[in-house]
Amino acid sequence: MPEKAWMYLRNPEFNLERAARFSRPSGGPGACGWLPIAKTLSLLIRKEKSHRFPTFFLEDKTIGKMSMFPKISLRHEVEKYLKEGFVNKEVVSAFGKQEAERKFETLLNRLSHPPSFTTVRVNTHLASVQHVKDLLFDELQKFNGLNVPILQHPDLQDVLLIPVIGPRKNIKKQHCEAIVGAQCGNAVLRGAHVYVPGIVSASKFMKAGDVISVYSDIKGKCKKGAKEFDGTKVFLGNGISELSRKEIFSGLPELRGIGIRMTEPIYLSPSFDNVLPSYLFLQNLPSAVVAHVLDPQPGEKILDLCAAPGGKTTHIAALMHDQGEVIALDKISNKVEKIKQNALLLGLNSIKAFCFDGTKALKLDMVKDAEGKPPFLPESFDRILLDAPCSGMGQRPNMACSWTLKEVTSYQPLQRKLFTVAVELLKPGGVLVYSTCTISLAENEEQVSWALRTFPYLQLQPQEPQIGGEGMLGAGLSLEQLKQLQRFDPSVVPLRDTDIDALRDARIEDMIWLANKDCIGFFIAKFIKGKNT
Repeated sequence: MPEKAWMYLRNPEFNLERAARFSRPSGGPGACGWLPIAKTLSLLIRKEKSHRFPTFFLEDKTIGKMSMFPKISLRHEVEKYLKEGFVNKEVVSAFGKQEAERKFETLLNRLSHPPSFTTVRVNTHLASVQHVKDLLFDELQKFNGLNVPILQHPDLQDVLLIPVIGPRKNIKKQHCEAIVGAQCGNAVLRGAHVYVPGIVSASKFMKAGDVISVYSDIKGKCKKGAKEFDGTKVFLGNGISELSRKEIFSGLPELRGIGIRMTEPIYLSPSFDNVLPSYLFLQNLPSAVVAHVLDPQPGEKILDLCAAPGGKTTHIAALMHDQGEVIALDKISNKVEKIKQNALLLGLNSIKAFCFDGTKALKLDMVKDAEGKPPFLPESFDRILLDAPCSGMGQRPNMACSWTLKEVTSYQPLQRKLFTVAVELLKPGGVLVYSTCTISLAENEEQVSWALRTFPYLQLQPQEPQIGGEGMLGAGLSLEQLKQLQRFDPSVVPLRDTDIDALRDARIEDMIWLANKDCIGFFIAKFIKGKNT
């Protein structure tokens, strides 16, 4: 079969139709041999189309047709830089420039919208998944009478999925308005209420108990305390004010609780504020995949090199049945305290958290430190997770990012410093998992290519479970190497409307498929360390 046809077959979500086109005979000796393959591909296309887009949501036929929000707003030089990574020579050669550009624009559009599911991880150290699932069902009944299925992920047994309802387009906008910051707005779209520090502006006569329309100031142009705002704003839904305008902007430091309780959000998703806090950890689906890929075993010594806020750290400890030692490092003290609090809340005793710069975690002299504190001697750990600091360009929803190109590109050298330390600290035969929550080629596949060149004794490993797609072309990696990576790319699914009525008829396998695809942008690579000769 022609090489391009095989490439499309390897990644059917990109374009099965193209694979069929490239496999059709074009004349010449033996060309008719491809005809049965073309017919088979045509059948695959029909079968794939019948499953790709589950019936409980509506797909967009063109970019932006069903978009609730505009695509993510980036500085021109940042968008150009990201686009160069996606429309690179390897991708254009394989798929064509038009298709590569379409995929990139689709991705920017998806980033401004929330994922289709809320994901929570069960703390299996304290309770069974079924017990927590039953408790969660009762909790959800208290939330606007929300009656949606709670799904246990078949490949991540400690993960529960709750469908997000929306966008709901029939919500009546109120005369009284509140403007919130972009980060606060992103949290509201994932189910949070509005906390006082996130409120930027409120209508002049707003009182406690008023029904308020809440908007996000996605470009950060609204002045704190303004009484009205006519700039770019995005409607998030309605809520009830817990405080008056005067109280909100009084400047009292103790006012940090809920300022507006969301009652009609355009995306209906449960707030997990103080919901079963010892049993559940709110976590994006790819983040929950990482610890399973690391596959920690009881009794091992594990390092989480950049650990805050501790979601993956606590997951590692739970998978080890809290037997062994999990060292968590972060260089910001209040984040380290958060790791300790989460470990205590979840009843995990194997975690030791230190405020320490991961780039300095390797002990340069060979004098053993009996206290077990950083820095550490070479080859001290059985497994290491490097969930690296990154540009965060895969986070959803994200309607605007004001970062400069210098800020976005600053992460690659930092990641390489941390990776080098991790390799030195890993025992021969040990496992190193590298992950980011960004979409850029430079911070993902290019880092893998660099690592394999720099450390020839590192070997890329297949991942289990393999839930994301394979890696992206453009960094000089072989097709076999790309298959060993996981890139979670929300552009592979169309935007959708999800309502409660449609969920009743949805197949579980369709919902799981959508949860796997319509998540944040994320990347995972797994290495094993051979002997350093």
